[in-house]
Amino acid sequence: MERPRRPERPKPGNDTRGPRPDGGRGGSRPGKRGPRPEGSRGGRPDRRGPRGDAGSGDFRPDRRRERPREGPSARAEAARRLVRIEQDDAFVTLARGAEAQDAAVDRQVTEYVAGVTRWRRRLDMALERAYRGDFAAMEPMLRQVLRIGAFELLITRTAPHAAINEAVDAAAEAVRPDATGVTNAVLRAVLRDKDLEPEVQDADLAERLAVRWSHPTWMVRRWLDRFGEQDTVKLLERNNRAPLHGLRIDGTAAARAAFTDMLREARIDSEPSAYLKDFVRVIRLQPVIRAKWIDRGYCTVQDESTGLVVHLLDPQPGDHVVDACAAPGGKSLYAASRMAGKGRITSVDVSAARLKLLEASRERARTPIETVAADFAEWATTAEPADRVLLDAPCSGLGVLARRADLRWRRSPEGIHELAALQDRLLDAAAAVVKPGGVLVYATCTIEPEENEERVKAFLSRHAGFSVEPADRWIPKALVTSDGFFASLPHRDDIDGAFGARLRRAR
Repeated sequence: MERPRRPERPKPGNDTRGPRPDGGRGGSRPGKRGPRPEGSRGGRPDRRGPRGDAGSGDFRPDRRRERPREGPSARAEAARRLVRIEQDDAFVTLARGAEAQDAAVDRQVTEYVAGVTRWRRRLDMALERAYRGDFAAMEPMLRQVLRIGAFELLITRTAPHAAINEAVDAAAEAVRPDATGVTNAVLRAVLRDKDLEPEVQDADLAERLAVRWSHPTWMVRRWLDRFGEQDTVKLLERNNRAPLHGLRIDGTAAARAAFTDMLREARIDSEPSAYLKDFVRVIRLQPVIRAKWIDRGYCTVQDESTGLVVHLLDPQPGDHVVDACAAPGGKSLYAASRMAGKGRITSVDVSAARLKLLEASRERARTPIETVAADFAEWATTAEPADRVLLDAPCSGLGVLARRADLRWRRSPEGIHELAALQDRLLDAAAAVVKPGGVLVYATCTIEPEENEERVKAFLSRHAGFSVEPADRWIPKALVTSDGFFASLPHRDDIDGAFGARLRRAR
């Protein structure tokens, strides 16, 4: 099957120069325009208004293209969502398009929210250079409208007239009518400097790459130490690309073939998983949702990396399986489908609200699933021993930055160390639930050693009765480390970054 094509996205240039301390261009350079007198355009009158001020300039919306709208424009709706994401820490739900809009607007909202979130550092540097005031102190809604406009000018390379025109309209709609002037002025200043790459003076390689690819510098620095420059750039580029979506197809081989035919007949580009026979990948998820195939039980949205963790657990018919930190329940459901209706699963999570997502779907599972809303470490002190325990631990999520673009701005080195302490606590609790001879699988969706290999090493030092079982019996060898762990990398394996260790308890 031909691999689905990703939407084309121009890559940033290699020039990492950026703003001077005063925000200006500085002196002339060979082949570059030199400084111009304020308000001049090569001897012609400049009617644009001063750089980045609130003057209206001469730009006006093109009234010929105006049309009635049944709801908020995609850019205005995306700006509102971006404000709420910054204020309410709600990226997962708010990144989705508005259900009331048509499919095209729905898709645009999602693309703007994800794109602006990914590229925020680079966009803000360009906007700070273009705006004469304190950009960080700007009212939140206007700041988001400007980010969307800059995203279209610098990243997607939308036609300048259309990008600025639509941003001006969005400012009038989402902010207020008199915000159109500053929107026009700032974005025209961004446009004039669009070929200048942002830079930080006296920056090292980590800082330059972090600015160019819009990541925190501390994150880039640690990846350079581990992967080197070439693979780090590949990882950064992968994190800024819209991810493929994994679909797990429920049922037999015949059901999988029928579902593939449904995708083809609906003209939804797809490709089979490189690792799991019951998974396919699609570029666009909305057509699948709108067709209600998920609601009807034909498929489940699940990345291959989480499917591979269930394979590493290898639940068998008749087992009692405990899924710690289970919500939203995808791994519980997949484990249930592999147990042929024999045995049982206990799914534990601290969030009763998130467990409702599993409860709404468990009726499709042939194997009984019991949900328990509790702190797993406390619940484990009185729990019945289980044949297999899956601990998909809370983690930094640095393996899923393409899917959760906001996480790069919400994580810190100190936070990783704090998570490690929580992971140790949960591992010790999980060990107490495993029967003699049983299996514990520790998994994360991060690529950081402090949360992965180092946690397993520390665990084994505390629990001499457990040992590592090499993962290559259950996982493709290309995804197994020399220590016998499952580990995927987004830029290398084209799936989410994840980790899994299979630990056997002595009899």
